[in-house]
Amino acid sequence: MPTDALAPAAPTGLAALFARRGVHYGWVVAAVTFLTMLVTAGAVGAPGVLIGPLQKEFGWATSEISSALAIRLALFGLMGPFAAAFMNRFGLRPVVGVALTFIAASVLGSFVMTQLWHLMLLWGIVLGLGTGMTAMVLGATVATRWFAQRRGLVVGLLTASTATGQLVFLPLLAELTERVGWRSAMVFVLAMIVIAAVAVLLLMRDRPADVGLAPYGETRIEPAPVAPISLLTMLASPLVALREAVRTQTFWVLFGTFFICGASTNGLVQTHFIALCGDYGMAAVTAAGVLAVIGIFDFAGTVGSGWLSDRYDSRWLLFWYYGLRGLSLLYLPFSDFSFYGLSLFAVFYGLDWVATVPPTVKIAADRFGDKTNLVFGWIFAGHQLGAAFAAYGAGFSRTVYESYLPAFFIAGALCLFAAAFAITLRGTNAPLASARATA
Repeated sequence: MPTDALAPAAPTGLAALFARRGVHYGWVVAAVTFLTMLVTAGAVGAPGVLIGPLQKEFGWATSEISSALAIRLALFGLMGPFAAAFMNRFGLRPVVGVALTFIAASVLGSFVMTQLWHLMLLWGIVLGLGTGMTAMVLGATVATRWFAQRRGLVVGLLTASTATGQLVFLPLLAELTERVGWRSAMVFVLAMIVIAAVAVLLLMRDRPADVGLAPYGETRIEPAPVAPISLLTMLASPLVALREAVRTQTFWVLFGTFFICGASTNGLVQTHFIALCGDYGMAAVTAAGVLAVIGIFDFAGTVGSGWLSDRYDSRWLLFWYYGLRGLSLLYLPFSDFSFYGLSLFAVFYGLDWVATVPPTVKIAADRFGDKTNLVFGWIFAGHQLGAAFAAYGAGFSRTVYESYLPAFFIAGALCLFAAAFAITLRGTNAPLASARATA
């Protein structure tokens, strides 16, 4: 603990109300963040449900629609480090509020779009910027600021909200689109965004000290770090953090393993699994059901991973997660794509889907201290680059070799490499001596 930490003080405002009921206000902030990330996940996945209706109404090719979605995914990842800088400079509530406004604007604009460039602007740039500011970096920031204990559990819960958003929203959006049209389905998304925005406005707070509290598990209040005094300093802070982080082994191990994480999840299975099953004669609805099962087990696995990361060495957790994921991907081509074989795959692969996030955040927090959210933003960018690599690579494999199997074998082998790579990390390190940026 810093020697200049403030003495404990009585909680104020809403925090005092919850404190009288024995609830630390950090859990309220975590709940609002869960809702925000859940709604964001629904908004990220919604365009994928609407590709067919857009083709029918406007005559746009799949490749043209996919270009807009690719822009969204790229911005979703690359916004992470700069979103962290915005949170450091302006606070959580303003940044999340602006992000939800961007997402709402993209939905509202889609009601009147008629040209392909409208789609590129609204669902590519505007939606990408909005969702990029409320991605995993938001969850990592809330967990590291508000929780000294149970941090891994909180990261697990917030990360699981992404899977929950996909699981809850996408089947519902597909049903609404089928019954009442895609615009009515987007009205539902807009309503959820408004609910999340109201919760953020009323309940979100930046730091525990703002409401007279210490982080959960601590007894002394931490003074807020001094914010950058200029816009240029703020915008440069992610680059400064990156310059220092790349000098460490920890960054490259986490960046490399997270690259493989993205390649073996979002880029490969989420993008191509249904098409792979179609090659073996399985209906798209059945394959989508397998993905839903993966989502259910992902929620349990990610929350459990958060609990484990509070108690066990995160390096060995990553070793087992990547190792088991790699074995499940190598097993998939030999499953005969039967009900039993795919069920077995869904359980083991689902438990590992994003279980890697809590231990990755914990290692980053131990190593990079106050710069955790900035550095994790770059690590998350690596995740999205890996996803893009696999999305293209698997499509290339299907086109050139008329099979997805080479891509799945390569992804499985990469996961085994990531497992071995993870345990090369040294033990818990002290934060960087120069880590003085805000978190």
